[in-house]
Amino acid sequence: MFELPEYTNFVEQMNQTIRGKTVSSGEQGNSPHKFVWYNRSHEEFAALTVGKKVGEARSRGRWLFIPLEPGYVLVFGECGGKLLYHAPGEELPEKYHLLIRFTDGSALSAFTQMWGAMELYEHGAELERQYIKDMRVTPADAAFTFSYFNNLIDDLLQGPKRSAKSLLTQDQLIPGLGNAIAQDILFRARLGPRRPLAELTPGMRKDLHAAILDTVRDVIAGGGRDDELDLFGNPGGYRRIMNSATAGKPCPDCGTTIQKMQYLGGACYFCPKCQQ
Repeated sequence: MFELPEYTNFVEQMNQTIRGKTVSSGEQGNSPHKFVWYNRSHEEFAALTVGKKVGEARSRGRWLFIPLEPGYVLVFGECGGKLLYHAPGEELPEKYHLLIRFTDGSALSAFTQMWGAMELYEHGAELERQYIKDMRVTPADAAFTFSYFNNLIDDLLQGPKRSAKSLLTQDQLIPGLGNAIAQDILFRARLGPRRPLAELTPGMRKDLHAAILDTVRDVIAGGGRDDELDLFGNPGGYRRIMNSATAGKPCPDCGTTIQKMQYLGGACYFCPKCQQ
């Protein structure tokens, strides 16, 4: 699944590649998938996108916004799979869940094997969509300060018990993060996935806040994770420290065998010695 760093890189690549192009046709997909969410009929989507010009893309959390001017915004959210640019003359994929063709012969396609939103809104209406409306501060926002982070944890301690992994991956408490990037964040912060938030000392909170910012920055700088593709079909350059490929191998810091466990709906990879 794409996370904040991948969406950040998509924005940069799109603004260099498809911004200013004019849509010749828009199609919602030829491969039915019950977990791809559209908000238009096929006919309506085609009619509303033709002739529109691509504006400046932006992202927030795990949501990508591509203006189709005048008047509309194409939204991708909570997606994984492939979001690809096709140069003029390049062969297009046989199956897709969204395909935008441009008047210069290039195209943009999207395909997911999991789930995701691919929706078209009148400009401004996308801000009222569930998960976008009232989105919390993300690690890419200037407002994601230690003071904000500290207050967030204090507020959460007034409710149900939560763990370190829960903070990073559940209920979009920190929008843009997911299970993949959370593994390296927890390793850098030296926290086990199950560590209760109530046990975090002020120093642990500072370390976790710094680990979030540093990991997000490094994944963006690397062009995304190496198990995800960018707009041109190239894998990212960031290799995760804690993932399925490192499970059973020595921890890079202490040499203890990296372990795997299932927790909160996904696999966790961690060093039992470094991450208490």
